Amino acid sequence: MLELRGIRKSFGHVEALRGVDLTLERGEVHAVMGDNGAGKSTLLKVAAGVVRPDAGHVLTGGSEVEFSSPLDARRRGIETVYQDLALADHRSCVANVYIGRELLRTGVMGRLGVLDRPAMRARTREAFEQLTVPVPDVERPVRMLSGGQRQGVAIARAAIWAQTVVLLDEPTAALGVRQREAVNALIQNLRSRDFGVLLISHDVPQVLSIADRVTVLRLGENAGTRRRDEADGTWIVNAMVGTAR
Repeated sequence: MLELRGIRKSFGHVEALRGVDLTLERGEVHAVMGDNGAGKSTLLKVAAGVVRPDAGHVLTGGSEVEFSSPLDARRRGIETVYQDLALADHRSCVANVYIGRELLRTGVMGRLGVLDRPAMRARTREAFEQLTVPVPDVERPVRMLSGGQRQGVAIARAAIWAQTVVLLDEPTAALGVRQREAVNALIQNLRSRDFGVLLISHDVPQVLSIADRVTVLRLGENAGTRRRDEADGTWIVNAMVGTAR
């Protein structure tokens, strides 16, 4: 569903990515790990259309593409959930799901710009139920939600609009144990619905519990990729520090 070949990116004299390769299959959770400065976030931003690589190729569905903006990636069915979630705290869950993509009423009312609030409310509620997002009231302002619920809203928004791939940047950072478990359940739900999920994470237990494959980056380069049944915490740490075999 997504392939990155020989991706290179420099910021001034700093080489953030030095020929990174990565593939993401349908119905797969592919985790990317690495120390700070390893190039994880830059790689995600290349896949999301935020950063244009200096060299290399991006392919979706086997066809090479060039993303000049995040909108291009969205048109290819790729949605991203960043660590800051990009939620409007004072708006409702429904408003956040449809922000910038509001549905209009049909006929004259739609031509006058009247929003179809019942349709947006119903579709949001349906998506939350399908993904088991732990938010009982979709009209509740986001500022009143817990960290795990807020993450659920952001992931549900991505799932509603994504066609092929969901990119997640540190989705369990700063969450408690129960909230992390709820987010992990959401990720597994995405996989069961045949999305490809690219997961950036520092959470070794999370990665080993839900990822199908694990890629470790070190100093902007591939330090190794293993399937979950071949990877363990020792290998991940050794790959991160450059002592893996």
